Amino acid sequence: MSEANAITVDVVSDVVCPWCFIGQKRLDKAVAAAGDVDVHIRWRPFQLDPTIPPGGKDRREYMLAKFGSDERIREIHARIEPLGEAEGISFAFEAIKVAPNTLDAHRLIRWAGAAGEAVQNRLVRRLFQLNFEEGVNIGDHSVLVEAARDAGMDASVVATLLPTDADVEAVRTEIATASRMGISGVPCFLLEGKYAVMGAQDVDTLADAIRQVAAAKARGELDKVG
Repeated sequence: MSEANAITVDVVSDVVCPWCFIGQKRLDKAVAAAGDVDVHIRWRPFQLDPTIPPGGKDRREYMLAKFGSDERIREIHARIEPLGEAEGISFAFEAIKVAPNTLDAHRLIRWAGAAGEAVQNRLVRRLFQLNFEEGVNIGDHSVLVEAARDAGMDASVVATLLPTDADVEAVRTEIATASRMGISGVPCFLLEGKYAVMGAQDVDTLADAIRQVAAAKARGELDKVG
C-alpha cells in the first residue's frame, strides 16, 4: 500500500470518557469502511478533570457533586448505555467505585506508543474495558501494570517507572498543547495533523473524513481540506 494512501489519525481522548470509548469503537469500524486507506492511529492525552487527587475520589460522591442528584446521573447513564450497546460495549457504571486521576494511565499509553501502534491500541482498549465494563480503578498502579502485561508490554519496566515522575511533564505538555489548539472536549480525531473531527461521530462521518483527507493528501492538496 503506497504511503500516499496512508494517513495518521491522532485521537485525543481520556480513558474515563464514555464518549471516547464509543468513539474508539466507531473509529475501528470507520477504518474498516474506509477501503484501501492505510490508517495509523496514535492516542494523545486529555484529562477531563486533572484536579482529581492521585488516589482518586469516591465516584458516587464525585458524580453527585458534579451533576446534583442520583436521578440526573441515572438519566446521563441511561442515555449513554444504549449507544454503547450498539457498539458492543457493556457499560457497567454502577460497578465503578473510584473516579481516578488518569495522568498515570496516560503515561502508560505514551510508553505503549513507543512499543508500537498495535501495542498502544491494545492497551487503550484494555483500559476502556477495565474502567467501563469491569469497574476497575485504572488509577491503581497494580491495575496499570497488569494492563501493560495484557497489551504485550514489559510489565517489570512499567512497574519500575510508574512510581517515578517519568514523562509526567511530557504528558502534561501534550495536554496543554491540545488545549492551545482549541480542543476543549473529547474525543477529537485529528487527521494528518490538519483536519479535526470533534466528538464521537457516526461511522460514516469518520470514514468519509478519512477518505477525503487521504484523497487530498494523494493529490498534494491537504492544506485545502477542512
